[in-house]
This record gives sequence, C-alpha cells and structure tokens, in this order.
Amino acid sequence: MRRRNKHEEEPENHERWLVSYADFVTLLFGFFVVMYSISSVNEGKYRILSDALDEAFSTHDVAEKSEQLIETGQRPTTIQPIQLDHLMTEQKEREEQLSVEIKEERRRLKQISEQFEEVLEPYIDQNLVEVKRDDFWLELEMKSGMLFNSGEAELSKSAKPLLKKIAEILRQTHNVLHVEGHTDNIPIDTVEFPSNWDLSSARASSVVKEFVNDGIKSTRMAAVGYGEFHPVADNRSKQGRFKNRRVVLVLISQSIARYKTNKNVPVDSLVNQL
Repeated sequence: MRRRNKHEEEPENHERWLVSYADFVTLLFGFFVVMYSISSVNEGKYRILSDALDEAFSTHDVAEKSEQLIETGQRPTTIQPIQLDHLMTEQKEREEQLSVEIKEERRRLKQISEQFEEVLEPYIDQNLVEVKRDDFWLELEMKSGMLFNSGEAELSKSAKPLLKKIAEILRQTHNVLHVEGHTDNIPIDTVEFPSNWDLSSARASSVVKEFVNDGIKSTRMAAVGYGEFHPVADNRSKQGRFKNRRVVLVLISQSIARYKTNKNVPVDSLVNQL
C-alpha cells in the first residue's frame, strides 16, 4: 500500500485572471465616465467663451460687447471720478497770482517811465538823456558829460540836483537798480584809474553813493563797470565817442531780478507764459 503524502499539493486555480480582469474593466469604466463628463460641454459657457475670443480679435466697441456678454445678474458698477469743478491746484493758483502781480508791475514800470520823461524832458530834448522801456526792465541813459568832468569819477556840482530828481521817482519803487558805467575806447592810464574799466566802475559807484545819500536803500543797488566794451555808437567819430561815454540806470522787474528787495512779492519768472 502506497503511503499518502503528508502535504498534498492543492490543485492549481485557472480562474484567477478573472479578478485582474474585473479590476481592469472597473478602471476602464471609470476612465470612460471621467472622459464623458469632461467632454460634456456647457453650451452657455461655450458661447460666452467664444464671444469673448471674437471680441478680443475684433475692432468693435469693447464696452458694447461687454454688456452683451452679461446675460444674468446685476450689471457691474462703474466708478465715476469725483468732479472738482470749483477747486484749483496750488500751483495753478500761484501762477495766476504771479501773472496778476507781474502785469501790475509792468503797468508800474510804464508809469515810472512816463514820470522820467516828464521830469527829464529838457535833457531828453538835448539828447543828454534817453528813456527806454521793456516789459521787464526800465532803462535811463545819461551822458557822462552831464555828470563828470573828463577823466574823473567825482560827480560835478550840476549832477547832484539831477540825480536828486531821479531819486525822488526811484523811491516810489522797490525794484533792483543797476547803475552801469560805460566809456569810449580811448585808453586811460593814471594812478587812480589804470584802465577804462576802473573809470567806468568808479563812476557807477559815485552815482550809487549819491542815491544812497538821497534815500535809496543800498540793498537795492549794484554798481557795474563795463569800460569801452559795450559801445552804442562808432568810436571812430567824436560824436560816437560822446554817445558811448554814459551812465545807465536799469530798473529791473521783480520777476527776473536775482536779488529781490520786496519780500512780500513772490518771485518766479513767467515770461514765457504771459
């Protein structure tokens, strides 16, 4: 009698593949369900997307198309800017104020020019004095012969009454005053005045000092010597040299003066805006 094996081998199961197959079919079913779900198109959303793409590549009015895309719900709120009809910026107010003050200063310069012409009329008729005016400066030109002796920088006795009349008008203003000395081209070489620059500067300083004595503030004035380098006539003739020997008073507008004498007047140059 054959002895029975203690551990008898179990028969092989040939249907185990069904388990794997079932798992695979289940996964495949889930895959197709997902694919179907994402392939289901929302017609409304598709239309909105399609219209939006058409709008992005079209030239129609954007605002009009945007309103057509919104089919339901509340229309979007448009933020309107706050209107400040009665308010002005600080810079604009300042510019307007300066414009008013500069125009007023022009009027005053014109008035002073007319006063000079009236007071100095006898000298103007003799071509000894000339008054010139611009929108931003006033120029009073005096021939040196009526103020100084030849080659000297000390004022003559007849010059002081004339300068006193001019000072009476200048005291009505606050503008910066430049006193300019000019000579002809004939060289001067003395111990006191080695050059025409020295002579012209000394003459301008003498006029400034006389104005200070007549009550004009020294902080308003400057003395400038130009020598023979800014002629107004031909130095080759006697008449031309006479014209070139001169002292010029330049009353400068507050809007362009480097140093301002009236601190209450705001100063900015608005020449190009007026």
